[in-house]
This record gives sequence, C-alpha cells and structure tokens, in this order.
Amino acid sequence: MQRSFARRGVLGAAAALGGAALLAPLAPAAAAAGTARAPWPTRFPLPRGFRPEGIAIGASPYAYFGSLADGSVYRVALATGRGRIVAPPLGPEHNVVGLKIDRRERQLFLCGGWNREIRVVDARTGGPLAAYTGLGAPDTGINDVVLAPGAAWFTDSFNAHLFRLPLDRHDEPTGPVETVALTGEWEQGPGFTTNGISRTPDGRALLVANTVIDGGGLVRVDPGTGRCRRVDLDGLRLPFADGLLLLGRLLYVVQQQLNTVNVVRLDDAGTRGTEVARITDARFRIPTTAAAYGNRIYLPNARFDVEPTPDTEYDVVAVRRVRD
Repeated sequence: MQRSFARRGVLGAAAALGGAALLAPLAPAAAAAGTARAPWPTRFPLPRGFRPEGIAIGASPYAYFGSLADGSVYRVALATGRGRIVAPPLGPEHNVVGLKIDRRERQLFLCGGWNREIRVVDARTGGPLAAYTGLGAPDTGINDVVLAPGAAWFTDSFNAHLFRLPLDRHDEPTGPVETVALTGEWEQGPGFTTNGISRTPDGRALLVANTVIDGGGLVRVDPGTGRCRRVDLDGLRLPFADGLLLLGRLLYVVQQQLNTVNVVRLDDAGTRGTEVARITDARFRIPTTAAAYGNRIYLPNARFDVEPTPDTEYDVVAVRRVRD
C-alpha cells in the first residue's frame, strides 16, 4: 500500500465498546436536513479510486472531499449525493489529507500530507489562490487544519510542532507559514503521533489528537506559546483518534480503525471532557473525519484496510447528530 496516514493495524470494532451509549444509524427514510421534501441520502458514492480522507462542510449543503490519490477535490450536493471534481488532479505525487472551508465559503485550505505543502484554492472553481511548499523536515506529514481568527493551524503527524498560516480579517492568507513548537506536556512518539485538530469551546486554545499520550488522547495547545496541557478525559483512551469535530461543547472524535466516533462533552476551556455517547454503524469502513450539516454528521470511509486500486469503491455515510 502506498504510504498513508493509516499507520496502525486494523482492530475489530468490538475493542471500542464500553460504558457509553451506542447510537443507532440514521435510517434511510429519516427526515431530510433543511427544508427539502424528499429524504436526503444517508449514503452516497465517491469516484472510484478516489481515496478520501478529509471532509469540509460550510453553511451551505455541500461537502468537499480531498483525494489521497491525486490531490483533487470533489464537491457533493448533500440533497442529492451527486457531485463533481472542482479542483483537478495534480498527479500521484500530490495528495490532500485534511481540508477546511472558510466562513464565506470562498476558499478551501488543503493539507498536502507527505508532500509538505499547503494549498489554498477557490471553493467553486478549484483555481489556485496560494501555495506553500517544502514545509518542515523531510519526514513532515501535513495532516489536518482548523481555521481560527487570524490564522489557519495545521498538524504535522511526525513532528512536535504546528504550522501557522496567518490570515487577514477576510480569512485570506497573508503568509509566510510559521512553525510553532509543541512544549509542556506534549509527548512525541517515534513515528506517527499527531492527527486531528480543533478549537476549544471558548475559542481561546486548540485541541490536538495525540496517538501516544495516555495511550491516545487529546492535548490543549496555547496558540500564543505552543505550550501543551493534557486534556483530562476521565479514563477514556483514543488510540486511533483522527478527525475532530467541535459542535458547541461536544467534540466528535473519529477513531478510524475502530469504526467508532466517541462524543465527548468538554468544559469551556477544553481542559476536561467526559464521554457522553459512542457512535457505531455497520456502514463504517474506517471513517477518518467528520463534518456536520443540519442534524447529521457526515463521514468519508477511507478503507485503509484494503489495497487501493483505480477501481476501489469509496463512499460517505451520515449518522445522527448527538444533542447536547
């Protein structure tokens, strides 16, 4: 298999089961998000061979997916499940891991993975707006991104730092990319360590998934200093934590190989959290990241347990949102 961000052997979903409540999958005939009369699909395909990893959804009912295979971006109408390529493929030497869309839904921020690049493209046309290449050390893996006032923050899966891309008040990049070292209670493993990233509920700090600390957990990062503090999760372990999705005070943590989404209620500062639900679904095939629209959470199935080919099938599934 081509080098990927899976990095772990596949475990059975039974390893994820424990004390929290399990949520049933969203039925195909469930009421649609928004005001559409016909049910919106709760499962839809992506192009064959696409190799999805990240997902982004803004205020409009459209989802964007990045390709590990060739660096393209695919846009889907959630009402129909139909889509098209908006950012063209750049070739097998390029890839898109995590991605986010800005508040005005005009720009997509793309993580270039092991290509050590950050790209910003037009969300409608896919046209290039900015590119930052040759970032970090040769083993750099730019994995995930979150947008905050004044900056876009990117994780490096193999090194103890974050990348910071300065933004103006319109969320447009001003560059250059800065490196912020992770200190304090950060623990760096010998290989893949850092995954998803989010903001704390109060917006004052960042939350980063660390696959090593406490057997897998979350770290709160002061964006001004890079100093880290372990998040007290009351014994919950997150060894395969990938994408993080914050909705209010609820943090959705996608544990890819476990085919599970842990839902954690955080305090405002993001220093403590308690698991309140655990989402499993027979349709999960190693989901990696999550994004929300209406009462649904959408997750792409990365299928890291199969050898990728140009004909490999990929899809996206929707489950019910947990209400706080």
